[in-house]
Amino acid sequence: MLVSKNKVTNSLLGSEKKSLFRFLALYATLAFLLIALLAIYYYQSQEKLMLADQRATLSKYAYIQTKRLKVLHHFFDERREYPRDARFKSAIYDLEYMQIFSLLDDEEVHFDEGIYLIDNHIHFVKSLDDFYLGTKYLVIEVEDDGIWRSDIWKNIVGYGVFSFFFFMLFGLYLARLFLKPMRDSIVLLDRFIKDTTHELNTPLSAILANIEMMDKEVMVEKNITKLNRINIAAMTVSLLYKDLTYLTLEQEQSNNDESIELKSLIENRAEYFSILSQSKKLQCHLALEEATLYADRRKITRVIDNLISNAIKYNKRNGMIEIKLSQGELQIRDTGIGIDEEKIPFMFDRYLRFNDSEGGFGVGLSIVKTILDEYHISIKVDSKKGEGTAMVLRW
Repeated sequence: MLVSKNKVTNSLLGSEKKSLFRFLALYATLAFLLIALLAIYYYQSQEKLMLADQRATLSKYAYIQTKRLKVLHHFFDERREYPRDARFKSAIYDLEYMQIFSLLDDEEVHFDEGIYLIDNHIHFVKSLDDFYLGTKYLVIEVEDDGIWRSDIWKNIVGYGVFSFFFFMLFGLYLARLFLKPMRDSIVLLDRFIKDTTHELNTPLSAILANIEMMDKEVMVEKNITKLNRINIAAMTVSLLYKDLTYLTLEQEQSNNDESIELKSLIENRAEYFSILSQSKKLQCHLALEEATLYADRRKITRVIDNLISNAIKYNKRNGMIEIKLSQGELQIRDTGIGIDEEKIPFMFDRYLRFNDSEGGFGVGLSIVKTILDEYHISIKVDSKKGEGTAMVLRW
């Protein structure tokens, strides 16, 4: 009985999800930056447009104030009151930019700019040809009502949010379009694995059953060696078959959780793998304390089998495997080939393999991570290239 096509299609794999999220995160960042740059450009252009509209009015005020300065200059002995106007404020500066007199609310003046906005004021700087009262620069100041700014922010927020959602919808469409070949390949690979698993069942069962029925006592040493090799090969295929069976058939089954005596389970699995470890002349050290875990025995067995088989598969000849168990923690260490540190976060991705010299579909550690996550068991990987790997489980 195979999992339906709809379940396979609808179960988005972790690698595809990560690719989708990474693409959307990058796309959203770029879209936000683009909208922000356009908003800044729009704000600055609207500010320049507002100042251009104000220039004519301020030029008129400057002309009026210049006439008043001229009158004050010629009648300075008779009147000494600086001319004021309710519509604007002003200040005068000499050729060295020294202040002669000022009524400005904001004393910071940019003499190199003709008109500019500073805080909540607009300054207009006019250079005078006639030095009335020693004045070279006349500065006209009016208050900025800020209405134009409110309108601009409304446009920026409104159009910005709309544009961002439009870009995100378009990005989601692009992401799904680009990831469709990946999804199709994964669905095709899943279908192939299901078919392969189904076809493996009968011949594998026959091989294992016949190996068990062999009477080694009547065999010569040479044939016993050959039988052991066949047994090792059959066990390797059997492990792969169990992973594929779990992946395609069993993970949909409901859990049968129970209190598991981990010490006896690990001893049993270590004994099962002894023939494989002996084929590489590995030493296996067990330091097991009594420990229990409430979970599905079938799933925890898959976890332990995968971790031990990997410790054997990727170990060096004449190497060592160390298994330590205490309540709340399980450690499986090997002296194998190890893995680069930057590749560790991707170890549990399905179909991902870092060593082409060893067989497999790259599903074992993916199954391990799925089961551990289900039971809220953490797994820490400590590995160094050429020195070995340690898998530490905590619950």
